[in-house]
Amino acid sequence: MIRAGLAQTADLWPEVRRGFDLLKRMAEVLKNEDRLRGEQVRQRFAGVVGAMAAAAGPARAAGQPDLAAALEHFVKVAGSYEPGLFHCYDVADLQPTNNDLEQAFGSVRHHERRASGRKKGGLSLVVRSARLVAALATRQEPIAAEALAPADLDEWQQMRDELRHRRRRRAQQTRFRRDPDAYLRDLEEKLTKSRLPA
Repeated sequence: MIRAGLAQTADLWPEVRRGFDLLKRMAEVLKNEDRLRGEQVRQRFAGVVGAMAAAAGPARAAGQPDLAAALEHFVKVAGSYEPGLFHCYDVADLQPTNNDLEQAFGSVRHHERRASGRKKGGLSLVVRSARLVAALATRQEPIAAEALAPADLDEWQQMRDELRHRRRRRAQQTRFRRDPDAYLRDLEEKLTKSRLPA
């Protein structure tokens, strides 16, 4: 049965091999075993993407429309991912894939839910990125209590005031989304009261 299947699909194998060879080249470039900088990896990446774009035309002319379409699609998608793809080669310990980043963020969300008792993680984890950075930093090495004390109390107070102001604004947005009419009525009442003579 396997021999029959291979015999029936023998015409497709050169097309598949050609496509996979290009994908393997791309994987080797992104794996970056030579530990090149981001710009150098970008140049190699562009070379492989260029080879894919160049191979699409001959594949279509040779009667291989599926390979041509796959290569053209890969070239298009690679162009959209390119701007954010190479930071991991310039920044130490930045995970190169979304899977690694999602695992790190997922772990932080899990611990946040456990600590707060909520079923869902709080939105403030995203809004206050300092909490996320702190959670990821404590994985690298323990942080002493002395290191947590603010160096400049005035600057710390200013930052706390700014966070309170942002929290109030988010709360107002939530109130508006829940009941826009009541929120606008309340604003109108406050406006008319402020204009009344004392």
